[in-house]
Amino acid sequence: MAQVLEFKLPDLGEGLTEAEIVRWLVEVGDVVAIDQPVVEVETAKAMVEVPCPYGGVVTARFGEEGTELPVGAPLLTVAVGAPERSSGSGEDSGSDPESSGGSGNVLVGYGTGAPAARRRRIRPDRLDRAVTEAPVSDAPVVEAPVAEAPVVKVLVADASVSEGPVPVVSPLVRRLARQNDIDLRRLAGSGPDGLILRADVDRAIRTAEETATATARAAQAPVQAQVPAAPNGVAAAVDAERIPLRGVRGAVADKLSRSRTEIPDATCWVDADATELMAVRAAMNAATGPSAGPKVSVLALLARICTAALARFPELNSTVDTQAREIVRLSGVHLGFAAQTERGLVVPVVRDAHTRNAESIGAEIARLTELARTGKLSPAQLTGGTFTLNNYGVFGVDGSTPIINHPEAAMLGVGRIMPKPWVYQGELAVRQVVQLSLTFDHRVCDGGTAGGFLRYVADCVEQPAVLLRTL
Repeated sequence: MAQVLEFKLPDLGEGLTEAEIVRWLVEVGDVVAIDQPVVEVETAKAMVEVPCPYGGVVTARFGEEGTELPVGAPLLTVAVGAPERSSGSGEDSGSDPESSGGSGNVLVGYGTGAPAARRRRIRPDRLDRAVTEAPVSDAPVVEAPVAEAPVVKVLVADASVSEGPVPVVSPLVRRLARQNDIDLRRLAGSGPDGLILRADVDRAIRTAEETATATARAAQAPVQAQVPAAPNGVAAAVDAERIPLRGVRGAVADKLSRSRTEIPDATCWVDADATELMAVRAAMNAATGPSAGPKVSVLALLARICTAALARFPELNSTVDTQAREIVRLSGVHLGFAAQTERGLVVPVVRDAHTRNAESIGAEIARLTELARTGKLSPAQLTGGTFTLNNYGVFGVDGSTPIINHPEAAMLGVGRIMPKPWVYQGELAVRQVVQLSLTFDHRVCDGGTAGGFLRYVADCVEQPAVLLRTL
């Protein structure tokens, strides 16, 4: 006899209230082990795999890929204690001990550590029988009535007539296709073994747009003057694209809007001669012998300079409690750095940056950047920052007035380092020049403090010996 247990989308932490289904990792009829990941979801913070606290046979899934679900909504149902063998003519006896219970409510990334079992499939007739015979009234969290058994049959039938999962290079490609209404089963992948690459989806999108534009022009040309105005003053455009503000992009939009609404920010900037800093970095990376370590990036050196500057000007390592009308000055520096990914702008955080040297900061930046590139950053790695370093010079621009990463109090921006004419030791010379900008919350300090912080950073860039003297 089996019990049908319902697994709901768990509390993902960090104040997250919803998640989008990116990819199902199991199908109806699969046998799952306790704490086995069953679905990949995207929150406003990161892409994560959700483990199921029950072991048994998946009887139903709720929500297609691309659907947004609130915390507490049903994800799937599992028949616990259902027969598992799908071959042979006799009745199945017993069940896998690993599939006879559950680990209770789980948070993403945590479970009981039970050993994983291989994926197995149950014949539709046995799956139907397991669900029908389940003593629903005995299960404390059962919400799937016996009458829903025919739905399971339909899902199994749909799964059997499909040609299996579409070979796609990554969930990001699948999501891009979904957002643009591209049927992946109609695409011929150009990758190995027919793997569908992003270039294939981009090509399909362009073709669809060209076809839609040509059709729209032909249809609208005779009656263009009769097109009504769109509501809210938005211009009527036949081929306009609407992109939902959700997931990472939606979270960034909300945070930036809140920053602009709450924080009275101001920006100051200065040009600095980075020639000596670049020379010191080259010398550090050229060092050999037992004391030589890994290569140190310019961003790591600037991050180390920031932690030294924050020790001198702690007002900028703070936040404002608007309800209590208090400035909360923070003792530790958790340094965020802006990283551009295919999923949008994210800000990973280097924990306890004030205790690290440039080499340690650089190693952590490299590790977090790789996780950001592959979409594997956890929510904890994207929150809790106290100060942000934004290297927009990688985009080939000199300066910017960035928006403060709420609820922090300041952000240092770094432009590109490039040769420019510069007066050096009384003579005109070509030097490596960088523009530094500091956007700060005017509630936590005045211009004198902000200017002092920025001037100290510029002095360390121009004369690295200043930093060595204060270490």
